[in-house]
Amino acid sequence: MTILTAGKANYRARIERAAGLAERPELAAREILSFYGVLANFQKNYYEALLKSWGKNGVAPASGDLRSELNLGVVLEAFGELLELVGERGPGALAEAARAFQSKGWARQGEILGEFWKTGLMQSDSGAAVLEEDSHHQTMRNFFARAMLQPYAEFVGGAMLPPAPVMTVCRCPRCNALPLLGVLRPEGDGGKRFLMCSFCSLEWEFRRILCAKCGEDDEKKLPVYVAEQMPHLRMECCETCKHFLRTVDLTKDGNAVPLVDDLAAVPFSLWAEEMGYQRIQGNLLGT
Repeated sequence: MTILTAGKANYRARIERAAGLAERPELAAREILSFYGVLANFQKNYYEALLKSWGKNGVAPASGDLRSELNLGVVLEAFGELLELVGERGPGALAEAARAFQSKGWARQGEILGEFWKTGLMQSDSGAAVLEEDSHHQTMRNFFARAMLQPYAEFVGGAMLPPAPVMTVCRCPRCNALPLLGVLRPEGDGGKRFLMCSFCSLEWEFRRILCAKCGEDDEKKLPVYVAEQMPHLRMECCETCKHFLRTVDLTKDGNAVPLVDDLAAVPFSLWAEEMGYQRIQGNLLGT
């Protein structure tokens, strides 16, 4: 099994891609992409500051388990800044939730972050849109924990050795989270399929004809749908478990940034809901 470790997370590319997609009038995701640009800029600054704020201790966990340790002090130092930012510049429901979160105090905030670090994104979540006013409080808590811990997980994961190949490839071999995306990367005359972790962004090779949720391998039960407006995005569905994996095809658009292009695919989510499919794991903004 091939594992791709992207090295240093390229937040600048994510920010620039979000700005570019937000300018496309045919995409109904301008507000989402604009807010993500603000959020990604915070994550970029936090990611780059981690090396300075970490101290003299090694970054990679001695146990080799990404989730075994959380440097909570380093996380909480910046968490207040995230809450303040979202409170000022986030959409209405998120801004209100950020202000409520600020009132909980560091002890409770630390408990929520610590719990998400241990178990977050291990269970399937269709990604109920966090931008709706009636979103559940748990969804909001997960959003803030995920937004804060994503750059942290990418930073720590980047300092670790690639994990050894394992048989349970439907989950991240580094942190056991569910996959967020499929990615088709150019190889020869076609593309090689990878899964991208929803927690630490690790990519690992995955068979082309195989459901990433239940392991169904009958091609007739694995229909693929492509969006007209974004033909490099695929919906890889499974009629057995009724889950789908959104896949970014880099053989069709080499400029795509998977994490960002996924956010712009709002029509896919609406279509999937109508067709009775559930996403294996939702993205940060539930699009």
